[in-house]
Amino acid sequence: MRLPSLVSTLIASTFAAFVGVTACSSSEDANKGPWVLTWSDEFDGTTLDGSKWAHELGASFGTQQLDFDTDSTDNASLDGNGMLVITARKEQRGTNGYTSARLNSRGKFAQKYGRFEARMKLPTGQGMWPAFWLLGDDYDAAGWPGCGEIDIMENRGSEKTICHGSLHGPGFSGGDALTNRVTLPGNAVFADDFHLFAIEWEEGVVRFYVDTALYQTREVGKLARNDKWVFDHPFFIIVNLAVGGAFGGDPDASTVFPQSLLVDYVRVYSR
Repeated sequence: MRLPSLVSTLIASTFAAFVGVTACSSSEDANKGPWVLTWSDEFDGTTLDGSKWAHELGASFGTQQLDFDTDSTDNASLDGNGMLVITARKEQRGTNGYTSARLNSRGKFAQKYGRFEARMKLPTGQGMWPAFWLLGDDYDAAGWPGCGEIDIMENRGSEKTICHGSLHGPGFSGGDALTNRVTLPGNAVFADDFHLFAIEWEEGVVRFYVDTALYQTREVGKLARNDKWVFDHPFFIIVNLAVGGAFGGDPDASTVFPQSLLVDYVRVYSR
């Protein structure tokens, strides 16, 4: 059964005390009003909704990952119980020794500002790289990082208790991204249960959450002198499970395949 998108502030307060950040309810802002749902996929049924998602096919994407992303249901499918399952497999595809999937909403949905959230259960193991992120829809014209990138959730499979949130833009991209990490209370493992990963993105600010714990805030007025804020136009959604690459390193003998990223839902709100 799905959890509500905004769980109790009691859980948030416990989590925040552990990670050393301030918890807040993302729905309680008297000055700006509540968040209103504008787009979602609950992954009901048995077939991925082609009006919302496209498969991005191929390899590397400039990140040195080792998987070839396919449109096969072996790599991305709905389980019939309200869950998207993205599965990385150890199998040869051309020169790539692994297959997986990468879904995006480019050309189908993009939004400027809002709350973007997904309830997910992460895979585990050296070389696993699940991600839930946004890319500026002016990518073709501006290129990367000029279009901007918002990584709502990235995880190194070898870091079982940690996830990362980042912004990439001109002057702060790749290994120099604006980033922070959060650890679950009691060093709980992300692969053991579902968690809610979210951002609240408004003019001049992006706030990062796990469950309801706020663990990072980035603001336009606090960039370095030569950095450029590029988070003022629509972005589209990407959900993928990479194998290997620049972020977390490659699989080793300890890595068990197949590995799956489970996505209960993706929801987007605006004020």
